[in-house]
Amino acid sequence: MSFRTRLALVAAVAVALAVVAASAVVYVVVRNELRAQVDRSVRTQAREIASGPIHLEPGAPGRPLLDVGRPVGGDNGFAQLVTALGRPIITREERGALPVTHHVLRVAQGHSGPFLSDAMVSRHAVRVMTIPVQDSAGHTYALQVAQPLSGVNHTLHRVSIYLVLIAFGGILVAAALGLVVSRAALAPVRRLTETTENVTETGDLSQRIDATGHDELSRLATSFNTMLGALEEASRAQRQLVADASHELRTPLTSLRTNIEVLAGERTLAPEDRERLLNDVVEQLGEMTSLIAELIELARAEQHPEKPEDVRLDLLARTAVERARRNRPNVTFTTDFEESMVHGAPSTIERAVANLLDNAAKWSPEGGQVEVGVHDGEVTVRDHGPGIAEEDLPYVFDRFYRASSARGLPGSGLGLAIVKQVADAHGGQVVAERAEGGGTRMHLRLNLGSS
Repeated sequence: MSFRTRLALVAAVAVALAVVAASAVVYVVVRNELRAQVDRSVRTQAREIASGPIHLEPGAPGRPLLDVGRPVGGDNGFAQLVTALGRPIITREERGALPVTHHVLRVAQGHSGPFLSDAMVSRHAVRVMTIPVQDSAGHTYALQVAQPLSGVNHTLHRVSIYLVLIAFGGILVAAALGLVVSRAALAPVRRLTETTENVTETGDLSQRIDATGHDELSRLATSFNTMLGALEEASRAQRQLVADASHELRTPLTSLRTNIEVLAGERTLAPEDRERLLNDVVEQLGEMTSLIAELIELARAEQHPEKPEDVRLDLLARTAVERARRNRPNVTFTTDFEESMVHGAPSTIERAVANLLDNAAKWSPEGGQVEVGVHDGEVTVRDHGPGIAEEDLPYVFDRFYRASSARGLPGSGLGLAIVKQVADAHGGQVVAERAEGGGTRMHLRLNLGSS
């Protein structure tokens, strides 16, 4: 059963319960009103008879008859007296008597007051008013005036038929409207399903759902569009990374293969040529190892982000500087650190700072100086190299981008891309600018810690 059908069924059941409850209330109200009219009628007639003198006329031997002087209770209605001994005294027109109950007997004996009750006479349902009366001799009787309920019961029967028909029609209309309303209400869900199925079949992540309004379904469609956008960007970045990595690996692999084929060839090489080729192979293997390591670093940071915590940025930077001094003894590193707490992943932040230091050292001349500062959650690294050309500044943090002046230097073009990835992951930013007096200044800003 589809969700649309279930929704329509739930709506029909809810309406059915409401209609049944309303029909029951209407039936009870109509029944009470009709019976109230009968009650008023028999009560009025009983009081009118009781207000006048009670006349008894002779009937069969030892069986007097009640004379009320006029018809009572309409068709099939009648009146009777009940003596203190429980003997009924009917009118001349009656063919039967009302049943004498214990309660009626108490009224006849003067021990109880008036009351209304239901009874059956000759298989006719009647409404009975019983009140105490006295004759001129002071004898107490129970006067009973009855009116048939056949008209009331007939009306209630017709009302019940109408209510059943109305309820049944209401349920059918509710079911039809439920289908229409559920179709309209679930239209965004249907579009979402169709888009999801289409994306699954075609792999096209550029599709979107029209999201209008501010209800829950519109918010769901908006969230789905956002998710598709994120997936599309991730897929694009993945394809770009694979394409760029393939391109970057192709050159060293081709050169490496050529050198190995020459070394493995049958022709004899001069010792100096063989040594040069071996050095080239070792250098190319080192470049490929560095490139693969940085690719793994990028993938690891995207797929398995480290849990953030409050860390001392100045201490991380100090550790990175000490390592850079060991690896780059031909460059002088000067520091200006102040205590600074940031919130992030320690290992990835340290890697980003190390990449900035490595990039600055690579561009520094022999015996050059790199200035490193840490203040208020920001790391500043300045070198005194040739600087970055204005046309290259917007692209220095792109993956595999290498300026024309850097083509002859070692590197994969991923170091600064990793720095930008770390900055984005921590809600910060990294900026490169040309420094006064020459060189380049890099600013890496991160979120401040909680203390």
